[in-house]
Amino acid sequence: MKARDLHSSIPDIQSSHDSRRLAIDKVGIKAIRHPMKIQERSGAIQRTIATLNMYVGLPHHFKGTHMSRFVEILNAREREITVDTFQTMLREMVERLEAEEGLIEMSFPYFIEKAAPVSGVKSLMDYEVSFTGEIRRKKQSFTAKVVVPVTSLCPCSKEISDRGAHNQRSHVTVSCRLNAFVWIEEIIDIVEKQASSELYGLLKRPDEKFVTERAYDNPKFVEDMVRDMAAALNLDERIDGYTVESENFESIHNHSAYAMIEFERPSRKA
Repeated sequence: MKARDLHSSIPDIQSSHDSRRLAIDKVGIKAIRHPMKIQERSGAIQRTIATLNMYVGLPHHFKGTHMSRFVEILNAREREITVDTFQTMLREMVERLEAEEGLIEMSFPYFIEKAAPVSGVKSLMDYEVSFTGEIRRKKQSFTAKVVVPVTSLCPCSKEISDRGAHNQRSHVTVSCRLNAFVWIEEIIDIVEKQASSELYGLLKRPDEKFVTERAYDNPKFVEDMVRDMAAALNLDERIDGYTVESENFESIHNHSAYAMIEFERPSRKA
């Protein structure tokens, strides 16, 4: 029996009719890993491994979706995913799976070489980056999320203490819905400039003195962090909306301090 005849003789249960009349919001595959490459602001190409979630909305009359097609779509591209192929995959996924809505989430570590502020010694800093592409109501959107570790120093502690002030490592998470291209480094720059101090992978003693004193001279509450970053993001017309969160892993408490601001730019339609 020929392969084509064998294929046609096998029942396709997923495509059969379902009588329960219940649509499914998201169905697909999760946590599949794939190589990717991304261009750095410097012009270099960085290679990393992405973890993807791929979903479509399933109309009520279909019993199931074709799970194998998600993997086929992922592997039909070049060996390594790029930002451009990520957007193309989303459109193809919705079309091939006969869906009206679809969502792809892709997360990956991103590395930036940084020079220490005094010694100039170079080291890599890693950042957690996620891209989300969505087609909903026939409109396609793209969101970039970056988790940036920084230092925050408590203004209250500085004000009331005779010696020093407590500081902590903080994670700032910025999710931006974009209408134009933005470098990952640009988002990281905004966060690091508004923190008490940025972090480095490697510091010598003169560098440690510098960043400690810089944080002391630039104290920030968790509320200050999100407000200052939101004010900077508001100036960028390439951003249609954002969520900025700051979690301070307190050094004198067994809990975190947290703040968040959400923003949606008013529609430009007349």
